[in-house]
Amino acid sequence: MFLTNIELSNYRNYAGLDLATPNKVNVFLGPNAQGKTNLLEAIFVLALSKSHRTSKDKELIGWQGDSARISGAVDKRYGNITLDLLFSSQGKKAKINGLEQRKLSDFIGSVNVVMFAPEDLEIVKGTPGVRRRFLDMEIGQVQPGYLYTLQQYGKVLQQRNNYLKSAGPGTVNATMMEVWNMQLAELGVKIMKKRKYFIHKLQIFAEQIHAGITNGSEKLTIEYRPSFDVDTTQDEPVLFDQFMLKLSQVKDQEIRRGVTLAGPHRDDLAFFINGKEAQIFGSQGQQRTTALSLKLAEIELIHEEIGEYPLLLLDDVLSELDQNRQTQLIETFQSKVQTFITTTGLESVNTSKLHDAGIYYVREGRVTV
Repeated sequence: MFLTNIELSNYRNYAGLDLATPNKVNVFLGPNAQGKTNLLEAIFVLALSKSHRTSKDKELIGWQGDSARISGAVDKRYGNITLDLLFSSQGKKAKINGLEQRKLSDFIGSVNVVMFAPEDLEIVKGTPGVRRRFLDMEIGQVQPGYLYTLQQYGKVLQQRNNYLKSAGPGTVNATMMEVWNMQLAELGVKIMKKRKYFIHKLQIFAEQIHAGITNGSEKLTIEYRPSFDVDTTQDEPVLFDQFMLKLSQVKDQEIRRGVTLAGPHRDDLAFFINGKEAQIFGSQGQQRTTALSLKLAEIELIHEEIGEYPLLLLDDVLSELDQNRQTQLIETFQSKVQTFITTTGLESVNTSKLHDAGIYYVREGRVTV
């Protein structure tokens, strides 16, 4: 897929922008705090309807109005599409080729992106919440129905937690809890099965890529860690029974603490290099290589799932990579993925490896060629 044009209206510090992006590689150059990351974020939001930087949509709206709009024209293998996303106090409105979509899940996946930024190192060394967000964002792109299931799970979880907080020991309604337990387990096992499948596929690509970057000296392994001891290779009815059993086992503890203690909202991932956990024992270089391998693996996984390559967004990341990793990254995307790069200076980028590249200068929410 290929983004040929992007328009912004009152988006962050962009009062208005209408930018053609005809190149395979698009480099946005300029000092910090001028709008480079905002531009990449807008492309990301166009794909997933939400930002990777904030959970509050109102932060995307510039001060000059009460709404923000992102539009994009995308060439895909089956034809050209236009996408339009409007943010206002009434919520989001999404259109594909001018037709408003009833559900955001029908819009998400129309364009696919892989974002790589310096903070992605946190996928390896950060909190479980960072890794769950990584999983949810990427699975949601190739399986839009996953995000709807996740949203429904979140609603049940919130209701259940609110009830646990308000009800004390001896006052919990067993019938009501059973209903929530069944809903939580039914939705939860669907999420767990999709996460298990995604991680299995990611492992295949990431292991091969990581071996290439390290000249075969390191083997990367990815492990899915559900919140309780369960065999995620089992069918959903078996997992449902195991989930319900776990909820019954932690019932008293949950009532005491006022919170749900089992479910995919507490899942985690672990990364191992040559059998040792990268988060604990890996050097910063190994952690960085692991993060890079994951992102490159995402590109291949999306291609396998949907039949075309996603857009690649590199937010101030090339300067963070040494020559070997930078070369590996550039050679991977150069021939097959349309790429958008932000940087404060070209001296840190191996420009000799870049072909069909357009340079854009960004200053105070304006872009010039």
